[in-house]
Amino acid sequence: MTDPEGLLEPLDEQQRAAATALTGPVCVLAGAGTGKTRAITHRIAYGVATGVYPPKRVMALTFTTRAASELRSRLTALGASGVAARTFHSAALAQLNYFWPQVLGASAPKVLDGKARLVTQAAEVLRFRLDRAGVRDAAAEIEFRKASALSSAEYAQRAAARPMPAGLDVDKMIALQELYETLKDERRLIDFEDVLLATAGMITSEPQVATEVHEQYRFFTVDEYQDVSPAQQLLLDAWLGERSDVCVVGDASQTIYSFAGARAEYLLRFGERRGGATVLRLEHNYRSVDGVVRTANALMNARPGALQLTAARRSSEPREPAVQLRVYASDPDEAAGVAADVAALVAAGTRPSHIAVLLRYNGQSALLEQALADAGVPVRTRGSLSFFEHPVIKQALMLLRGASVARLEEPLFKSVSDALRELGHTHHAPPGPGEQRTRWELLDALATLAEQAPAGTTLQAFVAELAERAAAQHDPPIEAITIATLHSAKGLEWPVVFVIGLADGLLPIGYANTPEQVEEERRLLYVGVTRAKDRLRLSWARSGGSRAGERSPSRFLPDLKLPDQGPGTSTARARAVRAG
Repeated sequence: MTDPEGLLEPLDEQQRAAATALTGPVCVLAGAGTGKTRAITHRIAYGVATGVYPPKRVMALTFTTRAASELRSRLTALGASGVAARTFHSAALAQLNYFWPQVLGASAPKVLDGKARLVTQAAEVLRFRLDRAGVRDAAAEIEFRKASALSSAEYAQRAAARPMPAGLDVDKMIALQELYETLKDERRLIDFEDVLLATAGMITSEPQVATEVHEQYRFFTVDEYQDVSPAQQLLLDAWLGERSDVCVVGDASQTIYSFAGARAEYLLRFGERRGGATVLRLEHNYRSVDGVVRTANALMNARPGALQLTAARRSSEPREPAVQLRVYASDPDEAAGVAADVAALVAAGTRPSHIAVLLRYNGQSALLEQALADAGVPVRTRGSLSFFEHPVIKQALMLLRGASVARLEEPLFKSVSDALRELGHTHHAPPGPGEQRTRWELLDALATLAEQAPAGTTLQAFVAELAERAAAQHDPPIEAITIATLHSAKGLEWPVVFVIGLADGLLPIGYANTPEQVEEERRLLYVGVTRAKDRLRLSWARSGGSRAGERSPSRFLPDLKLPDQGPGTSTARARAVRAG
């Protein structure tokens, strides 16, 4: 049996206060890098170990499959393996599939993989001309309306203040949405937002369903609560009923999904909505050195809900500022300069996987990827194919599954090596960047996983572990630098982080016109800043190229009070670095 007091030993005073607040409404305002996942997993485990929580009656909720998998693995390690750790959608879908036949006498409708096809068909029927981007933007508007739990009439009132997809005005957008819903209902389909809304509606309208759900789950924990939408809040309220045992954890300064319906006000006003709530703060940052923490605090100073972080770490390189700002003449110069700096870091011993370059949108990556390739630096771009989606990895898994059926009595690493060798894997990486190098790195990551497996692991167990990793989107580390958008970097961290494109029009993005939209861009930069552990390199370019006009530095930069470190590495020096 797990020792309850032993669970509290690794926690600091603030984390311990959160871990021991077991009942009633609890709100934990947790700043970036303050150990919120540690605090909430130890809280649940402590509740189970002390007998306050029957593990089967606890639901831990988060927003991504990978985060849910991380919660489950941590809870299992802490002795709380019976706790359900799920995303809102997966928990709701399981309940919908279970209760729909009981209530309506038929199986639940099929869930759409995506909205694009139905949106396209609706647009064709209405004779609206939408290109691929227009279809994507129209689908996003449908998601916003439904995640915000708005009727068509309520959406019409809000839509005047929202940019419409190209080629559509508000009336056309509403007509498109209505026909999309009609087509969906006629084909007995539901989308992801319907999963939430239908489950909430079933619980609130069917007393027997409510009774069964409330008997199953009593204690709730919601991670990343600043990202909750009205539809998710409706479902959470339905799950809770008249009870109040819910712990929410979040950081208003990391609210970066308002465009998709997220509302930080649920976090900031939790104490008002839930009378007698315990409100706690986690403000000791264990991730970043003091210079990075000071920059983060300066960026969010006096913003609603902003926490003032204190650094638990000090920079180990006092001669070099932890945070530097560099200005380049043009985007190509910025790409070349960043690539040269990255190459210099790698040459000096920094592992490529310890470096990330963050940008506002994917279109900024092309110049950077080319410059890094020219510098001989391996690159991994987040948002492209995940590890297990790559064709060569699918081939490798097929070979490994076939070998596992044969139940070969040989060491795991030999079985894996033999399979990878059939796909052309060698002990040494091919020279230079390119497709061949990428393929080698992917296969080598599989070889490394086999090498790191516990002694005695069978091939069958290894193949099963790979299947679990694929389902949880838990990609193995690849020795390459990461290029990622600021949105996709949330929840991650690296020793060295470059944030590029800090010019007005890029960050904040040009279509951020309202004060609320600009503040969301500020929070997006805050997410980028707080990803850095040891070094943070910020930069911007005065021009996009020979035909582009002059830019102004981001309006956020003056708040950081950083000295201009000069033009960084010149293109000439970049060539010198590549030359060795």
